[in-house]
Amino acid sequence: MSEIQQSILPGVPAVARYLSFSVASDAKPVEILQSIELLDIDEWLTVGIGEPFVKLLGTEIVGLRTFPALKGPETSVPSTQQWLWCWIRAENENDLNLRSDAITQLFSGLLKLENSVDGFKHGQEELGKDLTGYEDGTENPTGEEAIAAAFDLSDVAGMRGSSFVAVQQWVHDLQKFTAFPQPEQDNIIGRRKSDNAELESAPHSAHVKRTEQESFQPAAFIVRRSMPFRGAEGEGLMFVAFGKSLNAFETQLRRMVGLEDGTTDALFRFSQPVTGGYFWCPPLVNGKLDLSALKE
Repeated sequence: MSEIQQSILPGVPAVARYLSFSVASDAKPVEILQSIELLDIDEWLTVGIGEPFVKLLGTEIVGLRTFPALKGPETSVPSTQQWLWCWIRAENENDLNLRSDAITQLFSGLLKLENSVDGFKHGQEELGKDLTGYEDGTENPTGEEAIAAAFDLSDVAGMRGSSFVAVQQWVHDLQKFTAFPQPEQDNIIGRRKSDNAELESAPHSAHVKRTEQESFQPAAFIVRRSMPFRGAEGEGLMFVAFGKSLNAFETQLRRMVGLEDGTTDALFRFSQPVTGGYFWCPPLVNGKLDLSALKE
C-alpha cells in the first residue's frame, strides 16, 4: 500500500529516537500544520498527531482520543498525552542525530519538545528483545494480516492507509527482575526465556495470558514495534503498538491493570509505565503526510 507510512511495518532499526511535542503558546495552528506538511516521510520516520492538536484545529479524527489514565485494584497507568509524536529511526547515532536535529529545527518556535527518549535494538531477532532478555512481539500478525490489523483499509479519502498508535514508556526494575528465580521470571512473562516457547501452565497473571490477542471478543490484534531504552530516566521498554483503531490496545491494557477480572498483569511486579499517549498516523501522498482529513 503506497498510502501507509513506510516505517511502520519493517523490523526495528539499530537505534531510534522518540520525540513528543506540545504546541508553543503563541504558535498559529495553520503554521504548525504547514510545517508538518513539509516533512519527508520515508522508512526512517513515523509521525503521529494527538487529539489536543486536532481539537485546536477545530476538527475531529473519528476514533482518535486522549490516552486514558486507568486505575486497577493494584496498579495504575498514567496519561501524558502530547500533541505530536515522531519516531525517528536510523542505523547509527550520527544519522539519528542529523534526522532529529532537522525535525526540531523545522518545528522551532511552533512546537515545544516535551520528551525525548533514545531507543536501541537488543538482540538479533527482527523485533529484538526486551532488556529482560525475552523476545518482543512474538505474536505480532505478519504480512497481509499485519496490514489489516494496523491500517485503515476503507475508501474514505484522507483516512485510507492511516493508522493509530499507542505509546508508553515502561521503566523496569531490572535488579528486582533478575533476582527472581528463572522459573518465576518465565511465569511472569508466560514464556521460557531459553527457547521463547509459550508456557501453557503459566499463571493467569502472566503477561502472555493477559494479552493473548485471540482471547478477546472481538480479537484484539495489534502490531508492536517496541524498543528498549536506557538513560537518565532509567531503563526499560518504549512500547509502541499500531492498530486500525485504538480499541484493541485499550482492551488489552484494561485487562492488564485488572479492570476486566481483577487480575493484574505480572509485568507490574517489576515495571511501571510513566507515559501514555495516543496518536493518529496520517496516510501518505507523494511522500508527504496527507492531512486533508484535518482540513475538512
